[in-house]
Amino acid sequence: MKRNPPDLFLFVVTLSLLILGLIIVFSASAPISLTHTKDANVFHYWIRQLLFAAIGVMLMLLTMKFPYSNWKRFSLWIAVSSIVFLVLVLFVAKDIKGAHRWINLGFFNFQPSEYAKVGVVLVIAHYISEIKKGITHPIIGIILPLVFVLIVCGLILLEPDLGTTIVIFTTFIIMIFAGGANLYHLFFLGLMGIVAVAVLVIKEPYRARRLIAFLDPWKDPQGNGWQIIQSLFALGSGGLFGMGLGMSRQKFSYLPEAHTDYIFSILGEELGLLGTVTVIILFFLFAWRGYKIAITAKDLYGKMLATGITTYIIFQALLNIGVVTSSIPVTGITLPFFSYGGSSLSITLFSVGILLNISKYSE
Repeated sequence: MKRNPPDLFLFVVTLSLLILGLIIVFSASAPISLTHTKDANVFHYWIRQLLFAAIGVMLMLLTMKFPYSNWKRFSLWIAVSSIVFLVLVLFVAKDIKGAHRWINLGFFNFQPSEYAKVGVVLVIAHYISEIKKGITHPIIGIILPLVFVLIVCGLILLEPDLGTTIVIFTTFIIMIFAGGANLYHLFFLGLMGIVAVAVLVIKEPYRARRLIAFLDPWKDPQGNGWQIIQSLFALGSGGLFGMGLGMSRQKFSYLPEAHTDYIFSILGEELGLLGTVTVIILFFLFAWRGYKIAITAKDLYGKMLATGITTYIIFQALLNIGVVTSSIPVTGITLPFFSYGGSSLSITLFSVGILLNISKYSE
């Protein structure tokens, strides 16, 4: 296949998101860095994020040069390893706030669910490219790949992590839709997903409390409504131009997870509406270029890979922004490129590298 230069526009948008993310992580993580190091190092979390950003950029540059078609060879290994890591984390992970999501490797905490996101995309893209028109068959096109996805999602739910489960399942639906699946099959698959989420919410009291808090956070302002209220305070305090970089007040123990799940709120408080709109525009541009690469890819495998990668990154961003603006109930999901987390950042940049490689072979 004829090679083109990688999509420079997507590359610049990605670096813009990464740089903005590093700036906001430094500001949002300053208080917790001081707490963690007993006032010794305000840069503690930022330095770690910077390190993983460097690792992620190296991975992006490597995967950008690695022909995407070669990933087919690793599909079985990726499928098996995704499940193995997700099973392993349930037994060896330390309980953090009631969740078992990270495997301590000494120098950093590895999060298998992040690996599973891109793993599912790589496996399903290969599967769709092999069955081609078989995607319209209910068993070949839906049931068989669904079994793998449900195993992955089921294991992630045991951590528990509903947000990541929703991201992976939605990405799967979009991929098989783009692959040409029967719309009736997709309708029932989507309906099954909605029913499953409803059951999971009803079954777990803390999820039901989150839903009630979303509907009226002021009914329990000191409890389940606290995060939502503090997030809205942060966004509202920013106004049009923000309070200034580093000037957030909500990050000082008012807003939980200020450097992870709720970093978009800190961004809004410090950089205002202009800052948040800029980030949303950057994600919109990322989606535009990503789906453009999917449409112009030379083969079905490239189309599915580009669709899956773009979808999981953009849908996760939409989900996070929806949570922090109280547009949807709290799900506990991070913002790609921005939230603190080595596994998330490095794997996201790794995925972008694959996307950039596909762009080299696009029409």
